[in-house]
Amino acid sequence: MRTIGLALGFALAAVAAGAQDMMRDVDLSSPAMVSAEMSRQDVEAIIAKASAAAPADFTGKRLSGLDLSGLDLTGAVFRAARLNKTRLVGAKLDRAILDQAWLLDADLTGASLKGANLFASQMARARLDGADLSGARIAGDLTGASLVGASIAGASLGADMRNQSMGLMRGVLRSANLERLNARNADLSRVDLEFAVLRAADLSGASLKNAQLGGADLTGATVTDTDFDGADLVSAKLIDPVGLDRAKNFDKAKNRERLITK
Repeated sequence: MRTIGLALGFALAAVAAGAQDMMRDVDLSSPAMVSAEMSRQDVEAIIAKASAAAPADFTGKRLSGLDLSGLDLTGAVFRAARLNKTRLVGAKLDRAILDQAWLLDADLTGASLKGANLFASQMARARLDGADLSGARIAGDLTGASLVGASIAGASLGADMRNQSMGLMRGVLRSANLERLNARNADLSRVDLEFAVLRAADLSGASLKNAQLGGADLTGATVTDTDFDGADLVSAKLIDPVGLDRAKNFDKAKNRERLITK
């Protein structure tokens, strides 16, 4: 049984890598990835014609490098669109569809993405400081992203183990800056949080089941009712946490003996 379990673990890891590594063999310097085929005025014209029944649709469009700050893009569809280095500061993207979209180095500071869908989105190094992603579905790659003071309250970043046709799709926040993040009641199960900065983050009621927290910094984090069942805490910093005595399943976390607590 141990051999079968190990084999299954390796198989899942291989599938996960293939499912989420969309950047493999992609020329990130090509015109398709760095240029725009529309102007801000073109985008505003499409927004003006949109309605609740027929939302603005930018599926597959090249919008990289544009300044779309402050626009109301509620419910807009950006499926597989390119928004690399695009400025969306203070933009309203509530319930927007950003599945398989490219937002490398995009600036979404203070943007609202409540209830948005970000499935297989590529958001490495994106800036989302102060952004509101509460209730969003985020199964994308945010490696090295900044979400200082942002909110993912009630958001779902965990892997859906019932539907794995595309592999182990889950949120990846490796080396992300999540200082003062509001993650209350968020689903972070199986999420990759290795080396992430979670100082003073509010993880109250969040699920960290089987999450990867190796090397993460949770100094001063609030973990009241946080579920640590199966979470890997190897070399993680858990200094002066708030509510650790009320955390769930902390005794079932992995590598607790390798925690840094002072």
